[in-house]
Amino acid sequence: MSLSESLRLAVLIDADNASSSVVQELLQEVATLGTATVKRAYGDWTTSNLSGWKNHLHKHAIQPIQQFAYTQGKNSTDSAFIIDAMDLLYAGNVDGFCIVSSDSDFTRLATRLREAGKHVYGLGERKAPEAFRAACEKFVFFEVLKKPAQNAAPVAIEDLPDLKEILTQAIEAKARENGFAPLSAVGSYIQKNHTSFDPRNYGFAKLSTLVRDVPYIEVKEVPSGEVLHIYIRMKA
Repeated sequence: MSLSESLRLAVLIDADNASSSVVQELLQEVATLGTATVKRAYGDWTTSNLSGWKNHLHKHAIQPIQQFAYTQGKNSTDSAFIIDAMDLLYAGNVDGFCIVSSDSDFTRLATRLREAGKHVYGLGERKAPEAFRAACEKFVFFEVLKKPAQNAAPVAIEDLPDLKEILTQAIEAKARENGFAPLSAVGSYIQKNHTSFDPRNYGFAKLSTLVRDVPYIEVKEVPSGEVLHIYIRMKA
């Protein structure tokens, strides 16, 4: 069993601030990170605004948490969300959290959970504030989770950090004397320094596919038994 498969995750969904159109893909993404042992969605379920989510609750065993909007202009859903997250933290029954929202109000929560040694993954829209994305160990955009139409090109998100600059920094940090850097080390470095980096944001399923496509990267493959090691460097 891999580390990701053994992680117990609490999936906490801000239904007031997250689209239900990607719920199935969202949970599939969570499954690549660990096992969802807690799945809760927060919102005022007495309103018609969350009708899209209601259809998915029983199907995906998501527990709805009712939170009435007692005061206009105040987000009571966020308060219930944060209180439950802290209760789960202190109960000690989960290894990490998936915060499903694009709301900056969860920035401090993500930071606090990571300070406690928990894995924190964010899932939300491209509009999610940079501070919230950076507070998470990894942040996945809804836009890349949406399945494209058959035979359509992969989704490439606009207004992203410069890819060449990101790769250059990572390769320089991990390069050996010959200028080549292990692709695995490059990927780890990028993820630690750019939490929302995802090859899918640039239209590629994997980092290995991406580096083979860009013209300024040289790729070297070194077989070792049944394992193929990939090294990359910037072209002169």
